[in-house]
Amino acid sequence: MSDPNSTPDPSDAASQPAHGATPPQPESSEPAAEQLKAIIGVLQTDLDKSKAETLRLVADMDNLRKRTEREKQEMSRFAISKFAVDIIGVTDNFERAMQAVPPGAAEADPALQSLVEGVGMIDGQLKGVLDRHGVKRIWPEGEIFNPHLHQPMQQVDNPDVPNGTILHVFQAGYVIEERVIRPAMVATARGGPKPGKVDAGNGAESAAQAAQQRAADDPSNSE
Repeated sequence: MSDPNSTPDPSDAASQPAHGATPPQPESSEPAAEQLKAIIGVLQTDLDKSKAETLRLVADMDNLRKRTEREKQEMSRFAISKFAVDIIGVTDNFERAMQAVPPGAAEADPALQSLVEGVGMIDGQLKGVLDRHGVKRIWPEGEIFNPHLHQPMQQVDNPDVPNGTILHVFQAGYVIEERVIRPAMVATARGGPKPGKVDAGNGAESAAQAAQQRAADDPSNSE
């Protein structure tokens, strides 16, 4: 119970709000919230940029990996090209040597016949080695001229066959898959009916198939 005779403490009176006065309010949090939202927005923008850059770098690295793997495969597949060209030159010389023998001369001379047979065997072995390593020989006699596979050396008037038909092969061509390492040198017909369209995209594939189908027509295989 309070003492009615006691004197009021001035500090207590000062601590009490005056009658009718509004008590003090805490400072508003709206400016802080807006500032926090702005910071979050900046961070989100930076995050989006970093994510986009990371995705772009990942895509670039993936493309580089694929390109490197593709180039590695091509180098492995076509590394034999230069060596094959040199071996092809050797087989050409063997063919010329056999073709230089006059008809009937080998049959009349057993020693010459043995020599021709030996050269033919070596020539066949070299061609077999090339074939096993993916180097395909093309002998396109009777086919329609294809500029991607054949090199024209001569044109002959012949209205009996479609225009552009290969009448004679001066030198065989060679391909490795879709890459031509040496075109076939040919003589073509002119003056005949218009031929069908040549599919350049499948030229090497059709040439390899035609080479197998026409192997019996290749003079070098008859030796």
